[in-house]
Amino acid sequence: MTMNSNGVLKPQLHYLILLIAATLGLSCNSPSQGGRSYQPNFLFILVDDLGYMDIGAYNPNTFYETPNVDRLASEGMRFTDAYAAAPVCSPTRASIMTGSYPGRLNTTDWFGAPQPETAANHSTGNRLLLPASYVEELPLEEITMAEAFRDAGYETFFAGKWHLGTEGSYPEDHGFSINKGGWERGGPYGRGRYFPPYDNPRLEDGPEGEHLPARLAEETAQFISETRDKPFLAFLSFYSVHTPLMTRSDLEAKYERKRLGVPEDEWGVEGERKVRLVQNHAIYAGMVEAMDLAVGRLLQQLEESGLAEKTVVIFMSDNGGLSTSEGHPTSNLPLRAGKGWMYEGGIREPMIIKWPGVTSPGATSSISVTSTDFYPTMLDMADVSSNEYQHPDGVSLVPLLEGKNRLDRDALYWHYPHYGNQGGSPSAAVRKGAWKLIEFFEDNRVELYNLQDDIGEQTNLSSREPEKVEELRSMLHDWYLSVDAQFPSANSATTAN
Repeated sequence: MTMNSNGVLKPQLHYLILLIAATLGLSCNSPSQGGRSYQPNFLFILVDDLGYMDIGAYNPNTFYETPNVDRLASEGMRFTDAYAAAPVCSPTRASIMTGSYPGRLNTTDWFGAPQPETAANHSTGNRLLLPASYVEELPLEEITMAEAFRDAGYETFFAGKWHLGTEGSYPEDHGFSINKGGWERGGPYGRGRYFPPYDNPRLEDGPEGEHLPARLAEETAQFISETRDKPFLAFLSFYSVHTPLMTRSDLEAKYERKRLGVPEDEWGVEGERKVRLVQNHAIYAGMVEAMDLAVGRLLQQLEESGLAEKTVVIFMSDNGGLSTSEGHPTSNLPLRAGKGWMYEGGIREPMIIKWPGVTSPGATSSISVTSTDFYPTMLDMADVSSNEYQHPDGVSLVPLLEGKNRLDRDALYWHYPHYGNQGGSPSAAVRKGAWKLIEFFEDNRVELYNLQDDIGEQTNLSSREPEKVEELRSMLHDWYLSVDAQFPSANSATTAN
């Protein structure tokens, strides 16, 4: 038999043996249709600020090159209607770790954003509302997915961006045995930024010229290699493609050449902000490709370690692409707006799950799912027991991954009672089927869209569909009560006497 250097069957031959075994009704210690015949490893890849339309598997015309993520999509299930639980990072990250909506935990803004008492010193201090108060760290009493898997005998590893609390609420305080680079900062803001010196107390500096996404991938690959004989949860949380906008010089030069063949900058207007309408930003393109190369490095490591067929790989972004602020590096068209907004460009995400032996290669699902669903899904895959308090707002996606076409859930909810740095205003939303309603807190207006017919949210149907508005608004208000959602208050500095 053909073996690799680790004494493991090469993947092509492994597939052949599986096919023969299936024909003969034999077992080869490989995942059954139920996925329970072995305990899978998990590689969770979370990208920061990556837009839905930035990935080739979602947008064949994207300016950016993502062959490794595209290959992952071809080998797993691509979710077309997947959502972050918030339009900014920390709330979504908390929702992944806990399976809870940010509105339930009151972790509704990025950690470090203005509180009501500090809003006067922020750029939004002259707005009609003061933001709701929020909790600025992942509560220690929450049982995170890392703690659940650690207690089930898994080795747990975290690399990259955390941004879920200060010291005392770092990854190692929430169930991760190893932490490479996770602390309170939301970006690589050391002296070298994406290159040494990182000035990161949880990640020692590498050699001059080392690139942060490649370094984080190598740390994760080393963990996989060293832990091949034990079940593991490896969580790689890229700092990429968050600002500061910078990349390797060779990648920037590559895309500077490529942009000569694409349209020049085009701009639209979203609220009081300009919004990018064309993908042609060379530096951002280099950041996306560097992320993709790092993903490729990890997929290669799984193959070399003989673990590719025993490892579930999950890929997701924490919020929409940055299109209305801070360099305006990407376009999310046809989705409206981007990071910081309640429109689809701010919350709809690229999401891929590869579950070897269960998900059909190249499968897609158009069922609406969200970031709270990962926790119960992974426990279900691994046959790890749980209780309803661990992930109250998540639903296992195993039925979808097994080829079914429905989930036992009526609607998805969002709550962002803050002004976003990117121009968005305090709002909440509900999606039920094709219908999405957004409620804006400044003036209590609502907007209603049929996403099946109008993915770009260009036609507000609220005046034409009063019964649908009443139904969805009532659902949203009932949900506020069920999670004890917090709301902004009037800003006395702007209230007329």
